[in-house]
This record gives sequence, structure tokens and C-alpha cells, in this order.
Amino acid sequence: MPTQRKVPETLEGTVIYNFDPLISKSPYSVDYVHSYAQDTPFFAGLAEGRLLGSRCPVCDYVYATPRGHCMRCGGPTEWHELPKEGRVHSFTTCYFGGEAFLEETPFTLVLVEFDGANTLFLSRIVGAEADEVSIGMPVKARFLRNSKFKPTDVYFVLAD
Repeated sequence: MPTQRKVPETLEGTVIYNFDPLISKSPYSVDYVHSYAQDTPFFAGLAEGRLLGSRCPVCDYVYATPRGHCMRCGGPTEWHELPKEGRVHSFTTCYFGGEAFLEETPFTLVLVEFDGANTLFLSRIVGAEADEVSIGMPVKARFLRNSKFKPTDVYFVLAD
């Protein structure tokens, strides 16, 4: 006689927000394995307290957010160290964010412009309220002491 198997029952319920249409809340978790491939030097640089962009050796265009190939001429780029100080080009305050930022909401994102770079760098500004941030204000990069090898390893603060 075959063994009868049952699905284990729990006392957990389901949170329902609506019945027509049915909208429910369910937790979801996944381990994500990701390779940074050609961008590995950028993340290694953050762990070392360095901000790396890229430069095209053909047309001398400098990307604050690194690119493997130049978007102007198509040639391969080289790693280029950016200054740690720049200026706010524009900014926005976020009142909702991904899970990693929920405790920090609201937070302010800035597009930073650097001397010698042709493009902008997107990051957070920390330690400044939204009404303290303005276009053109000087900012400087700060790095997490314990690198997570993520884009959030770098953030900006108001320059002295």
C-alpha cells in the first residue's frame, strides 16, 4: 500500500489587499550570483577608496560612469581615476526606494560633475537635508570602510 503524503500545514495566513481582482502579499527571497566582468576594476577601486571612470584614448572623452567602449567613436576605453571632489549638477529627493534604502527614505540622489570628465556620476548625498542641496554646490566622495562591492560603496557629502 503506497504511503500517503501530505503538504505540511502552517498557521501563517495570507495578507489580502483586494478581492476583485485578488491582490495578495507574499514574501520572496532569492540568492543572486552576479559577475561584474569588465567592470571589476570599478568595484575593486571603490573598495580601495578610488573612483574610476573610463577614458577613450582616441577621442579623449572621459566617462564618469565607466564604459568598456567609447559611445562617440566606438573604440575601447581605458580606466581613468576621477577626482574625489565635484559639484552637484542636479538632484532629486526620493520618497520611496528599494529595500536597501527603505530605512533611509527620504534620501537625495545627485548627479555629480567632475573637472575633466564629460559625463555625470549618479550617487547619494548623505548628511544633507534636501533643502540644503543646490545645483553647483561642492561635494566630495566618501567610501564605505567595509566594501560590499556594490555601487552604494561610494556616496557624497557636502565639501568643507
